[in-house]
Amino acid sequence: MDQRRSVRDFADRPVPRELIETAIRCASTAPSGAHMQPWTFVLIGDPLVKHQIRVAAEAEERQNYEGGRLPPHWREDLAALGTGWQKPFLETVPWIVVVFEQRYGVRADGTRRHHYYVKESVGIACGIFIDALHRMGLATLTHTPSPMGFLRTLLGRPRSERPFILFPIGYPAENCQVPDLQRKELHEIMVEVTASDLARQGAPLHD
Repeated sequence: MDQRRSVRDFADRPVPRELIETAIRCASTAPSGAHMQPWTFVLIGDPLVKHQIRVAAEAEERQNYEGGRLPPHWREDLAALGTGWQKPFLETVPWIVVVFEQRYGVRADGTRRHHYYVKESVGIACGIFIDALHRMGLATLTHTPSPMGFLRTLLGRPRSERPFILFPIGYPAENCQVPDLQRKELHEIMVEVTASDLARQGAPLHD
């Protein structure tokens, strides 16, 4: 898993649809609030639709990078990754999967059904999806062109759904390069707490 990287340079090599379907099935095993499974995975392989997504995404991203929507500190942090508003990979990849969060369900009679912990549930499903793709030898990127509302309109999704993440999916290009990022060490991200620790801190303990 430590070898997984987000990729922005993809090959146009075909990817069997069955692999993407399998990854989506894996994602659907995620736990969700009250087992509502509040996610929709929209699969796009049509070149025209991919082109429309690229045009719309680049229009939004250009406003972010050049139109002043991103604050200076955000642009400074992104500079190290070499990203910009151009997103050619949206047309290079054989597949795009856009994950939508279902803010609420709709029953057969048209009434609403409450969904619980939607963002948490969809986030877990997306993590499993990324893992499945990585284990297949495929690459992806958690692309979130902001704002993403255009995806709901372009892809004809209902008002009950909101775009969550866009995943371009394919094989890395032969000359693909990724930043030499270092992940935090275990001691930087994990803290073990014991009852003795809490007692020393004066935290109340209850049986």
